[in-house]
Amino acid sequence: MNMPADTSAPLLTIDDVRAAAARIEGAVINTAMDHSRTLSAITGAEIWLKFENLQFTAAYKERGALNAMLLLDPEKSSRGVIAASAGNHAQGLSYHGKRLGIPVTIVMPRSTPMVKIQQTEAVGGTVVLHGETFDEAYAHARELESELGLTFVHPFDDPHVAAGQGTVALEMLEQVPDLDMLVIPIGGGGLASGMSVAARAIKPDIALIGVEAELFPSMYNRLKHNDLPCGGDTLAEGIAVKEPGAFTSQVLRRLLDDIVLVSEAALERAVSLLLQIEKTVAEGAGAAGLAAVLAHPARFKGRKIGIPICGGNIDTRLLANVLLRDLARSGRLARLRLTLQDRPGALYKVMGEFDRHNVNIIEIYHQRIFTHLPAKGLITDIECEARDREQLDGLVGALRENGYSVELVELG
Repeated sequence: MNMPADTSAPLLTIDDVRAAAARIEGAVINTAMDHSRTLSAITGAEIWLKFENLQFTAAYKERGALNAMLLLDPEKSSRGVIAASAGNHAQGLSYHGKRLGIPVTIVMPRSTPMVKIQQTEAVGGTVVLHGETFDEAYAHARELESELGLTFVHPFDDPHVAAGQGTVALEMLEQVPDLDMLVIPIGGGGLASGMSVAARAIKPDIALIGVEAELFPSMYNRLKHNDLPCGGDTLAEGIAVKEPGAFTSQVLRRLLDDIVLVSEAALERAVSLLLQIEKTVAEGAGAAGLAAVLAHPARFKGRKIGIPICGGNIDTRLLANVLLRDLARSGRLARLRLTLQDRPGALYKVMGEFDRHNVNIIEIYHQRIFTHLPAKGLITDIECEARDREQLDGLVGALRENGYSVELVELG
């Protein structure tokens, strides 16, 4: 990235990360790290996955939350902590706060899905709903911090939190010492800053690549002095941060080699491949590292890469949609739109082509009224299942040879 050198005193050191590792040892899982032969073959790189989605709350966030709470003095511990979060930070704080006897209050926007509220309460947090946006919830949390004498634990822009997150890199380089690159998801930058400090101290020549969703390039903009738009409905909501941390930005400006952006399609493919190949559930943010390697294969080819699967909290309905969309992109599921004449036997003849090509029909939709066709015409959408793209293309070709107008309805 050719970032300018920072000669000021370090905001976070390897000693801070090692101290955090000793502090949280036994209370968080030293998660497995495995080589993926199949993903390595697909990408052309040697892929090693760190399964942080196997923490109790299914995310690495426990590490930083716990480290920050363990550094509180007794008076602050007894009063409790507060945070604004609707995600993994909320659950990490709540779970370990209950275990340590530290009261935890989490402020969430009123629009937060009920499942996230219930998950946070189930592991011990007290949820306060306020405002319609995260910014409103955050402002209210800071007000309660002052009014109630609580300690605010920031989800990323805090050296104690980042030190805890950096323990992921300590474990990765203990488990696979000869890694030559880490590919790290970035939201606010807590994980990336902690991991970068640890990795660069242990292996000065290791390559450090950050990853953001294309819809939320906030750290990318800050470090590269760009002004790309930031916002939208991303699968990687865990790294959908409009304003990255001030502390984390300073750390990453000094240590990162580069940041790459990944599309929603790449994130979907990564989530799907992790489930199909590694049999592990990753949320969009948790799959961002793999998405980067899939999206930019030439950049990563031949490297020995460590990728943290940093979270596995994804709504089951959303996961089902991602898997089905991946099948559609691969040609195994499709929706064909045919223009037919509205007469007896028209659909039956089309069905004969599906039978001859051994393509399974899942759903059929007829549309006679709201079309641009004459009164005797109709549009039929047929959702179908094929073995692969070649089989599907054979069916479409045969239908067109028989005079049918066929359009393949593409995904966005």
